[in-house]
Amino acid sequence: MLWGSRMGKDQDPAFAHLNASFSFDRRLYREDIDASQAWARALDRAQVLTESEAETIIVGLDEIRPTLADPAFEPLETDEDIHTAVERLLTERIGSLAGKLHTGRSRNDQVATDFRLWVMRACDRMGDAVQNLALSVMQSAQAGVNLPMPGYTHTRPAQPVTWGHWMLSAFWPLIRGRERFARARASAAVLPLGAAALAGTTYPIDRKAIANDLGFDSVSPNSIDAVSDRDFAVEFLFAAAMLGVSLSRVAEGLILFSGPEYGFVELDEAYTSGSSLMPQKRNPDALELTRGKAGRLVGHLTGLLMTLKGLPSAYDKDLQEDKQPVFDAHDTLLEVLPVLGGLITTLELRPERMAAAISPDMLSTDLADYLVGKGLPFREAHNVAGRVVRVAEEKQVALDQLPLKELQEIDDRFQRDVAEIFNLEAALARRNVLGGTAPSAVKTQLDAAKEMLNTG
Repeated sequence: MLWGSRMGKDQDPAFAHLNASFSFDRRLYREDIDASQAWARALDRAQVLTESEAETIIVGLDEIRPTLADPAFEPLETDEDIHTAVERLLTERIGSLAGKLHTGRSRNDQVATDFRLWVMRACDRMGDAVQNLALSVMQSAQAGVNLPMPGYTHTRPAQPVTWGHWMLSAFWPLIRGRERFARARASAAVLPLGAAALAGTTYPIDRKAIANDLGFDSVSPNSIDAVSDRDFAVEFLFAAAMLGVSLSRVAEGLILFSGPEYGFVELDEAYTSGSSLMPQKRNPDALELTRGKAGRLVGHLTGLLMTLKGLPSAYDKDLQEDKQPVFDAHDTLLEVLPVLGGLITTLELRPERMAAAISPDMLSTDLADYLVGKGLPFREAHNVAGRVVRVAEEKQVALDQLPLKELQEIDDRFQRDVAEIFNLEAALARRNVLGGTAPSAVKTQLDAAKEMLNTG
């Protein structure tokens, strides 16, 4: 053990197992080697190591990378974490000189540095994966710019929209998710190395040079805060949880739209599963798993917040619980995102089913707007349109099938031109406000979406 000389007896085996973290923090080996090499260069600049010693350490660290990268690598019982394993392997490679590497450094600032560096790189991976899904969503939207479908509020038919507009409503949350990961990356890009255990190192280390060496944006301003700050991990988990919620909502919509009751889209068989009992079933399991993973991601965020809320300042071993939720959130999303992208890319649209689900009563608001155009205040126009809807329901006829005479009995402002209100193409075109569902507005929105992808 790195600290064993202070102890008079061995750890209880059950506690040693509980205390060990190699099983999950082994994935930090790249970051631990990179940060250790940067520390060796810093010790060289501080004249704690000679140039030759620093070079030997740096080369030795490179030589043990393949060993740690091998999934079959088995740690010794004394390798309680990745940092211990790296130091042991380096010692086996270059001898006692390896013992100089930890000069002025604590595992407290070492692990914080490794974890931040991993999160920075993970945010880059997440940004790329979200970008790819957003591209699939945008392409589907582009294919349905002029394709009318019912829009829903409260899961009830509301007003006509287009498939392109609906798909783009899934695009913008992805862009916000990409931006959240970018902010989480910026939050992580603060170097703690040099804070030592909590009070700062006694050696003349140029921390800014280390930050530049490793790609950090700045250095931590307070050594106590540096070793305990896990805000960046929480922000990563929030970005992951929020993205998971956004994906879940898209999945829920597609589950409904692909069901026989709606039939707006057909899922490719490659993204569905069958039933072990009912031969006719084709279940939207890819979408259901996407929906289900959201709970897992939210749970990771909540769990880490609860771990952090009662901690005093500086480092506490509770912080060993910070990595597993972040690792799992990262892995979960990198599994879900490409599957959802493939599912959306292979969707078969059913325009005839979408059109059949649009009914004239979905243009009731347009009827009220027609009366506003005749000089009636909207609140009064809304009441009149509501009465028209009620009469149509009582007579069991479609809204556009009420005779003009009956409409005029409700309000004499109705004229023959009221029939134009029920032209679906015209109704969509009227909603040409920026961000609206008119095909012209959706095309403008697509241009903005393409620009967002180009800046990603």
